[in-house]
Amino acid sequence: MTGMEKHSGGQAVFQLRVQLQEVRPVVWRRVLVPGSVRLSKLAAMLLTTMGWENSHLHQFRIADAHYGMHADDWEDVDEDEIDEKTVSVLRAIGDERRFFFDYDFGDGWEHEIVIEQLTWSSEGLKFAVCIDGENACPPEDVGGVGGYEDFLAAIEDPDHEEHDNLLGWVGFLFDPTVFDLGSVNAELQRIR
Repeated sequence: MTGMEKHSGGQAVFQLRVQLQEVRPVVWRRVLVPGSVRLSKLAAMLLTTMGWENSHLHQFRIADAHYGMHADDWEDVDEDEIDEKTVSVLRAIGDERRFFFDYDFGDGWEHEIVIEQLTWSSEGLKFAVCIDGENACPPEDVGGVGGYEDFLAAIEDPDHEEHDNLLGWVGFLFDPTVFDLGSVNAELQRIR
């Protein structure tokens, strides 16, 4: 652990506000994360917190740097991209007050992440903890912002020609206003 990640006040703990961009109703979460974890683990924490299935590529955009998965099967890898497994959250964020997390380059989901607070805890934090949030994450592979808007219009209108098909696709249960804090935190406890 570097001196930046631990000092006399304890270990770094970030309070982040994560908001999915351009989506209505607004989907956001407030989450506490340890500053000492690698960006690869932060990615898993963010995906779980938001409700994504982690079945697509992702990247962080922090200041002028890009941090990513270095996936062998992705032909458009940015040669300047830094491997997310090699840098901690605290080191990557530095003095930045906000950064971006992109998920599923096909659907193009962009998350703005605002650093609301950085504290130093003598107890440390082993797992991410979601402390607040609103609304459901869009279904995986729905087609980005436009596809999600079309999806919501179809499932809300029983007369829409795609109503039954799309409800079946999501297991007949989808409420864009639902957010289950307890379930999210249970899932976060599984990230090691």
